[in-house]
Amino acid sequence: MQAFLKGSSSQSVKAQKPSSSSSSAGEKKQRAVPWVEKYRPKCVDEVAFQEEVVAVLKKSLEGADLPNLLFYGPPGTGKTSTILAAARELYGPDLYRQRVLELNASDERGIQVVREKVKRFAQLTVAGTRPDGKACPPFKIIILDEADSMTNAAQAALRRTMEKESRTTRFCLICNYVSRIIEPLTSRCSKFRFKPLANKIQQERILEICRKENLKYTTEGVDALVRVSEGDLRKAITFLQSGARLNAEREITEQTIIEIAGVVPPKLIQSLLHICFNGTFEKLEVAVKDMIDQGYAATNLLNQLHDIIIEERLSDKQKSVITEKMAEVDKCLADGADEYLQLLSLCSVIMQQATQNN
Repeated sequence: MQAFLKGSSSQSVKAQKPSSSSSSAGEKKQRAVPWVEKYRPKCVDEVAFQEEVVAVLKKSLEGADLPNLLFYGPPGTGKTSTILAAARELYGPDLYRQRVLELNASDERGIQVVREKVKRFAQLTVAGTRPDGKACPPFKIIILDEADSMTNAAQAALRRTMEKESRTTRFCLICNYVSRIIEPLTSRCSKFRFKPLANKIQQERILEICRKENLKYTTEGVDALVRVSEGDLRKAITFLQSGARLNAEREITEQTIIEIAGVVPPKLIQSLLHICFNGTFEKLEVAVKDMIDQGYAATNLLNQLHDIIIEERLSDKQKSVITEKMAEVDKCLADGADEYLQLLSLCSVIMQQATQNN
């Protein structure tokens, strides 16, 4: 009897196992992925707008050879995505993890890590074939993301490794500011500047994602998304996903994007400028205090005011006086000055210059 019970209990356990694995498989399918990762380019051809980089990389991939690379440019323009897509094409899904070492700013990348981890990985030799039989380059790739945050000592330690291990390893340095990379490293790399994405290209990508995700949207909403992201596609996609979650079944409008992005509504800025050009100082005090009380960031306000002032019908001398004051206010805000006083000071200068125009 006991033997029978043991047998039946073991069978019931065995019977339960597949159901648990099937439920875990179901969970994996339902796992939410950020749209930034979901729509990241899978191959070099999918990279948007960076024609020069794509052309060079495609030629390099055809010959299965790659120089040391230095990608620089504003955030969200596809630097990391491009090199990851190229590495996937070179090595395929099986060898990718073994042959690519990616170190980000979040990792420790002092001189000790360069001397130990990077050097050890660079010294390993690899075969020139893939499991699927295709030709494969006999070198590995080390990607150093946010390389401009590495110390000068760590960068100096890297230059000898780059030269010495050129037979077995290629380096790809990625940064926002190329001026922070030491000269000996930049001279060893092919440099590529990633441009901020053009509005039309961003619009195409956003509409493509909207179509795939079955989103409802207005033309003004998409235009606002392109405007607030300022050439940063990653920011645009993140705002789009936030808008989709916030609105659920409703369409994504300009108002939704302005709320999510935290920018000051254009109508508010126009009304503030109207007071500067036609109102009194007492009205100006009330308007500025009202804006600060509503919780709008002074730095955002400053950036948006700058763009509008440049387009205004003022003389070059008046614009130069206002923009010089903007630079002073920006510095004071960075140093922790009072937002209300700084904005009031700036608006009073705009008012002073505007009255001279009349």
